Amino acid sequence: MASGSDGNSTYIGSEKTHILVDAGISNKKIETRLNELGLCGKDISGVFLTHEHSDHIAGLEVFVRKNEIPVFASRGTLEYLKDRDKYSRIFDYFNIIDSKNNIILGDLNIKAFDIDHDANEPFGYRVECGDKKIAVATDLGRYTKDIVKNLTDLDALLVEANHDIRMLETGPYPYELKRRILSNKGHLSNENSGKLICEILNDKIKKIFLGHLSDKNNLPELALESVRFEIFADDRHYNPKDFDIEVAKRDALSKVCYV
Repeated sequence: MASGSDGNSTYIGSEKTHILVDAGISNKKIETRLNELGLCGKDISGVFLTHEHSDHIAGLEVFVRKNEIPVFASRGTLEYLKDRDKYSRIFDYFNIIDSKNNIILGDLNIKAFDIDHDANEPFGYRVECGDKKIAVATDLGRYTKDIVKNLTDLDALLVEANHDIRMLETGPYPYELKRRILSNKGHLSNENSGKLICEILNDKIKKIFLGHLSDKNNLPELALESVRFEIFADDRHYNPKDFDIEVAKRDALSKVCYV
């Protein structure tokens, strides 16, 4: 429903169960984009937070309070929110989860997995419904064997392609911010996004969204070209034209993917 430096929120659902990963846009935008999907806030069974940065929680308090929806996140994320009075009216909806247990909501099986980012216990998420499997993995400075394991055998994926390294290095950001973004707890570059995708490609994957693009240090066409080049150059000899890859829209509903 939105993916970029200014706000992030992803809808995942079946015919019976509907969830959001992050609520980093306004309540009004969340409701408007759910309406475009034929849903409303009351239809959401849970909000799963990746971490506590503002571009992932900006609309959380209003959306949860109005719709009385449970919130699931790591202990570190929720303790951060509990230290801020703004969220006091939704504390009762908080549910601590960890990366060892699965959460069952209706017919969805949701598994959190650890990622590397400069936040309090950040998560990615893998969601399964029957034999269908999708995942969300953004805000990660690097990928590990455990992350690759959690992204295997997928039907669809939203993965970070945050920046072009050369644009970042020569761009307007101060040195310290550049160093943070390039660190192992920063953000995944276009090239590394492509390398991660190469690790988890399979013959059944139907859709790959590239998400969380920087508005200052990236371009949609550059992200796409970089990822396609990594697939083309990889030893596994996949053809990038065989995969449906697109950049998730920054502030609008992206194309709906059905698996």
